[in-house]
Amino acid sequence: MRLRRTTVLGAVTMLIASIFVTSPAQAAPTRYEAENATISLGLVEANHTGYSGTGFVNNDNVVGSYTQWTVNAATAGTATITIRYSNGSGTNRPADIAVNGSVVAAASAFNATTNFDTWANKTITAPVTPGSNTIRVTSTTANGPANFDYLDFEVATQPAFTDYQAENATISQGLVESNWAGYTGTGFVNTDNVAGSYVQWTVTAASTGTAQLTFRYAHGNGGTRPGDVAVNGNLVSNQPFPATATWDTWAEVTVSTTLTAGSNTVRVTATTATGLGNMDRLRVTGQSDSQAPTVPGAPSCSAIAENSLTLNWGASTDNVGVVGYDIYNDGNLISQSIGTGASKTLTGLNPNTEYRLSVFAKDAAGNVSLSSAQAICTTAASSDTAAPSAPTNLTFSGLSGSTVTLTWTASTDNVGVTAYDARTGTTVIKTVTGTPPAATMSVTGLACNTAYTLNVVARDAAGNVSAQSNAVTFTTSTCSGGVPSSIGQISGGWTIPWGTYFMPDGQTALVTERDDKVTGGQFKVFKVTLAGVRTQVGTVPNTVTTDGEGGLMGVAVDPNWATNHYVYFMHTASEGNRVARMTYDGSTLTGYLTILSGIAKNRYHNGGRLAFGPDGYLYVATGDGQTSSRAQDVNSLNGKILRITTTGAAAPGNPFGTRVYSYGHRNPQGLAFDSQGRLWEAEFGDTMLDELNLIKPGKNYGWPTCEGTCSVAGMENPKRQWSTSAASPSGIAIVRDVVYMAALRGQQMWRIPLLTGESTGTPTAYYTGTYGRLRTVTKVPGSDQLWLSTTNCDNNGGQANGSDRILRITIT
Repeated sequence: MRLRRTTVLGAVTMLIASIFVTSPAQAAPTRYEAENATISLGLVEANHTGYSGTGFVNNDNVVGSYTQWTVNAATAGTATITIRYSNGSGTNRPADIAVNGSVVAAASAFNATTNFDTWANKTITAPVTPGSNTIRVTSTTANGPANFDYLDFEVATQPAFTDYQAENATISQGLVESNWAGYTGTGFVNTDNVAGSYVQWTVTAASTGTAQLTFRYAHGNGGTRPGDVAVNGNLVSNQPFPATATWDTWAEVTVSTTLTAGSNTVRVTATTATGLGNMDRLRVTGQSDSQAPTVPGAPSCSAIAENSLTLNWGASTDNVGVVGYDIYNDGNLISQSIGTGASKTLTGLNPNTEYRLSVFAKDAAGNVSLSSAQAICTTAASSDTAAPSAPTNLTFSGLSGSTVTLTWTASTDNVGVTAYDARTGTTVIKTVTGTPPAATMSVTGLACNTAYTLNVVARDAAGNVSAQSNAVTFTTSTCSGGVPSSIGQISGGWTIPWGTYFMPDGQTALVTERDDKVTGGQFKVFKVTLAGVRTQVGTVPNTVTTDGEGGLMGVAVDPNWATNHYVYFMHTASEGNRVARMTYDGSTLTGYLTILSGIAKNRYHNGGRLAFGPDGYLYVATGDGQTSSRAQDVNSLNGKILRITTTGAAAPGNPFGTRVYSYGHRNPQGLAFDSQGRLWEAEFGDTMLDELNLIKPGKNYGWPTCEGTCSVAGMENPKRQWSTSAASPSGIAIVRDVVYMAALRGQQMWRIPLLTGESTGTPTAYYTGTYGRLRTVTKVPGSDQLWLSTTNCDNNGGQANGSDRILRITIT
């Protein structure tokens, strides 16, 4: 243990002020070669001259092909982005340029160059955030984009900084000393070797905004000395202070946070009996805008047609300025509006279809407002009422395991066939699209050892459906590892049951209802017996709805419940999402204690799942709160899997010394541990791919740079992925090292075997379309049974309150 050292005041003339401000510095541009970028529908080539690096990117001549660079910014600011390209086609090849998922230059011109050996520069400016940023150039026409050589990236300025010396701060249980060399100012602070000793600075901010707090310290005793960093009394980071070579060797750690205009307090408090390292100085760097725009006014629809409508809303305001709006249909981004205009015409919609539209405002710093109210609008019925002809001559071939190939004679239509659906009865299990769609498809994911009778129907753009084809019948192969053999309802009358967690004795479970508006949004908790008898045991105070995916979500029971009677809930509160602890005596919930806050909320992307690991620590799934850059910010609690103690502190051994266990997540909602103690996670994708991930400490799972398989160095690939229409996963459970995954949009339960190493077997689907949207699947302790809950009463399912149920599945 480090002992208190005697204070020795150096005979130093006090010529150095305690506060020192630098001037802004110009950043140098950084070059990112296109051949090292992420490429969708394209190749790296070298068959033209004049490129730099080892080649250039030639994307395919289709709409949607893109090249995406991942760049790094030292601070937030306005970046100058220069894209070197060639275009010998003789015509403009426009492309959308998006930064961190938001289009900053729509259909930007990439005009013709003399030939493909002649290179030109396209330059734009756009706001960026500290750390990793993505820049994607996507073709908007069938001509595809130009050839890309490289991207030059330069942030305009580095913000000024202000230094605050530790010897001028407020000190609790510590002394100002100067007996080690290399400090700045007139000394440093040596805190006592006790938990709770702290140094607190008072800093001034000219305006509200994001700032970087850099702590200069020395720690010559080995090991790590963690400290809680709190700003204005709110915990923002459990920050590790790793050992330095000696007490004369100084190092820096940086935390990103928000300061408010005027006076702020910044406190670092020792969280272990070893105290803190010696604290020399706090440097406050820059303050970019972190104030989100106001909520947009309630949207409404006009000019409603078969395939389009105009959405209008009340304009947002911002302390700096609104730069655009994102438009969501339920939880999926469907359009973006650039500029301050409060209207957008949405095209490419389906006739006679209900759209549930919300608007979110953005500013230049990437701050996103909370959601507007929701406009529920239905497009006009199509004037085309003629259905396609029925497909004929349906046959099957290539039956292997859970896969079969279907082939048929194509249908005809007065306008044009746009899709074919393979069905069991009237339930769609696979769709093929195109112009025209192919008259064949490979149907995968069929349940094991199951007899199927399939037919095919054709659809046109107006939604007209043909008569069905002839039917074909076959039986899939047997799967090992156990399969669902029976299912039945054990409890009905539920409204959005979200979280299920069994008590240690396995005889009862606690089940949460996310948001029951019929009873005033009471956010109820029930005890449910193995026989399905349910009894309300209480509600969770301070819970509010988001009118989307927030409210009362996950629940977990303390492994030591028999002695402490603690249970935990993740819920939405007025200021954001929280993890709270309550006491449950087996019949009644009492008390309420927030153990973790500071998780941003929004209408969608709140995460919400809780699970205790074999190590006894609590794992928390958090969404990005509809601000995707948070997922890559390791100082943010959003877009993460967190690992915490039962008091809300960072669990020992976490990879960054903070609560963050893994990052780069969009909206994780499934957590389960296998027989080896490994953590598996299911995650909602955006518009393309959902994921099943094997979670490892400190790893980056790619969002928003990647959705699904990721070719970017340092980012993890999912172990399985699905189209969002086939999955949109929520809860997962593991029985006999087989993952069972509940799917919402897919309306089915997926079975995914875990094989040797980190590989997974072929996924197979059960109950497709039978029970609607499936929310949570939970293993019954001490058995090979699962509980499966539905979510058909919320804003996607369209059923009345009380229509949801809990089902019991037996695995044999």
